[in-house]
Amino acid sequence: MESKPLRVAMLSVHSSPLGELGTKDTGGMSIYVRELASELGKMGHVVDIYTRQQHRSCKQIEHLSENVSLIHIPAGNNSCIEKLDLYPFLPEFFQKMEEFRIHEDRQYDIVHSNYWLSGRVGSWAQVCWHIPHFALFHTLGAVKNMFQIGDPEPELRIAVETLIAKTCTRIIAETERERTQLIELYNADADKIAVVPCGVNDRLFRPRNKEQCRAQLGVLDNNELLLLCVGRIDPLKGIDRLITALSYLQNYQHLRLLIVGGESSETAYFRSLQNLSANLNLHNRVTFIGRTDHQDLPLYYSAADGLVLPSHTESFGLVGLEALACGTPVVATRVGAMDQIITSGINGYLADSAEPHLLAQEIERLIAALDAGKISRTAIRRSVQNYRWSQVAQVMVNEYTTAIRRAHFRFMPEPGAHSALCLS
Repeated sequence: MESKPLRVAMLSVHSSPLGELGTKDTGGMSIYVRELASELGKMGHVVDIYTRQQHRSCKQIEHLSENVSLIHIPAGNNSCIEKLDLYPFLPEFFQKMEEFRIHEDRQYDIVHSNYWLSGRVGSWAQVCWHIPHFALFHTLGAVKNMFQIGDPEPELRIAVETLIAKTCTRIIAETERERTQLIELYNADADKIAVVPCGVNDRLFRPRNKEQCRAQLGVLDNNELLLLCVGRIDPLKGIDRLITALSYLQNYQHLRLLIVGGESSETAYFRSLQNLSANLNLHNRVTFIGRTDHQDLPLYYSAADGLVLPSHTESFGLVGLEALACGTPVVATRVGAMDQIITSGINGYLADSAEPHLLAQEIERLIAALDAGKISRTAIRRSVQNYRWSQVAQVMVNEYTTAIRRAHFRFMPEPGAHSALCLS
């Protein structure tokens, strides 16, 4: 089984892996899908990524990398649709995906869904194709609702996530924390959950010369102490608390914060961050860079003295992993995998919560360690050497092959029966 190339249908219905990172619905999940598929392809496995067509100009099939194709499936109109509004179009998405599969004579060994919308489609594929379904949620609605920040996640999402957790073959959790949440909040079977961490492209994310990176970016003074925050402009990211934390660090006049990410300056939360900076007299020390290409992020990580991850919750904390791979220390709240990866004084510092005074306290500890020359970029990069995408892909292949070997499916209609029978 291990030597046989696998055929994987990877579902990313609402978000294309080619979408602009840092925008509303395109972030760590898109990186995950793209990087994992690429590594599987290098290993000789065949991966078809199915996503919803959002523009008429999209080719139906795009070659992404070795053995990896991106397939655009029309469902609803050819435009951006809010995630929740996409739910009624999922049966249409599956039907047209099935028509494409039959027409192209494509067979699969595994269906691997990403996010709850894709998970619903994956559950139909599991039944109709008689193959194991691997579900990765990336974020959990019940967890987001625990923080009561922003709009609450609807009951529909919670109900569908519960159904997927119950019916899929295997759940992939990115951290032990997520595994516990699935068990406690969704009554998921502990035996069907595998913890497989996120990965990092250590060829792209590697240490570079700080002065050269600052010169290339053209917005930084080499005498400034630079903190970086990377991610979507979203209340759950805790950026407001990070800006407030700077007000506790007024003695460090050379301290500056760059915020990288976000697609628009028109959101209420973005305007509130600008107003907060002005009210705290920090507008000259806080700069909003906006969205940048993923390929350019290593310049920012290497130009910075430290990354701050002030989130209230994260499924993993991929930007923290990327920064560490660049040799840049991280100050983070205890979210995602950060408390498993960060060792205080070695590769960063952990705040017990995103409360501004606690963040400021840990940032101050980082500054003291930098001034004392106690931070080693080599040691920081070494701390994430076991998180390469190639290693993650090998673990995933082991999970796939084990599931295939153990799979036992109930009798279903003969091949060729109408696919609507599967939509239940």
